[in-house]
Amino acid sequence: MSDFRRVSSRVVYENRWMAVREDEFERPDGSRGVYGVVDKPDFALVIPFENDGFHLVEEYRYPVGRRAWNFPQGSLPDRAAGAPEELARRELAEETGLRAGTLTRLGTLHASHGTSNQHVHVFLATDLTPGEPSREPEEQDMRQAFVSREEFKKLVREGVIADDSTVAAYTLLLLHEEGLAR
Repeated sequence: MSDFRRVSSRVVYENRWMAVREDEFERPDGSRGVYGVVDKPDFALVIPFENDGFHLVEEYRYPVGRRAWNFPQGSLPDRAAGAPEELARRELAEETGLRAGTLTRLGTLHASHGTSNQHVHVFLATDLTPGEPSREPEEQDMRQAFVSREEFKKLVREGVIADDSTVAAYTLLLLHEEGLAR
């Protein structure tokens, strides 16, 4: 239960991917403040794993002004909500063409809890079957590569992989593997 009470809320901007709202709130001491919140639908992130390595995708990320490698991830169009496992299967196939024989839920994380209400649902995909990707227009420059686990760790250390969701998902994978080893 929160000691903060929302007094008012208004949408100040929206498009098909997100809405930004401004909330006036009251603190426990009675003082008031304003908070900006980015409303975005939850997304799924998939770790496609085989042969002690991962399938990654790379695309241009406009907000940071560079190409970035990460695990396949995304949300449904037009801010629609959907079942996380179905979304994970959709994103994996769409971005890589891979189909998962086994999809294991590793956990759910806050994507950016200081600014957004969005969550990321993390899945491990194994027993992979190749196929053709079916990318959205925004993903037309997307590339795909397989990297060994050692290469993945090297890319993280060097800052080539800097996507926070990808690095956090890898941590969930390590915890999952640790639990299996016990």
